[in-house]
Amino acid sequence: MNPAVSDFQARKQVIREQAHANRNALAEKDALSKIICDKFMALPAYAAAKTVMFYIDVRSEVRTRHALPEALASGKKIIVPWCNEQGELELFHLTNMDELAVGMYKILEPKPELRRLPEKIVGPTDLDIVMVPGVAFDRRGARMGHGKGYYDKLLQHARKETPLIALAFECQFFPEIPTAGHDIFMDFIITEAEVYTGKGRGPH
Repeated sequence: MNPAVSDFQARKQVIREQAHANRNALAEKDALSKIICDKFMALPAYAAAKTVMFYIDVRSEVRTRHALPEALASGKKIIVPWCNEQGELELFHLTNMDELAVGMYKILEPKPELRRLPEKIVGPTDLDIVMVPGVAFDRRGARMGHGKGYYDKLLQHARKETPLIALAFECQFFPEIPTAGHDIFMDFIITEAEVYTGKGRGPH
């Protein structure tokens, strides 16, 4: 492997491990998550959106599942992602919490028998606002995921004007996340303390 590439990956791995440790050690994740989700749902971009993508929290991510019932009651079209066998995210139109079940990796996800129903399938270009998880961030809006690229593949197909909004705890911020040319920057990152404005997908 090219030494520059291996150094890049090594730097990312150090940050990823530190971010996981920070997040796992954080107390009051439920209370802080509620503050963060309430801020997301108070955004003008959320108010204006008809079709909203929520992620469903896994492990120590900002917890979003408690906000889904309120979102479902809002009259908006609520979309959640799920991962197919090819390792790609697909989108599901959620109308009721009963449509979710705990899957293979103890992840809450759409029930398999519902995923391929035509009325449940949504494309990324239909999204008016996208909630994005992540492991680590910096103030420019750079995001680091788990290294599989699931969200990068999905987000590159979202409409250019669709805001990408990450949810994170303050302990997930680092001075600078190493980025490559294909990396997608967030428009906003919401934490328990602040709503930060990132570069977004405009010219970098």
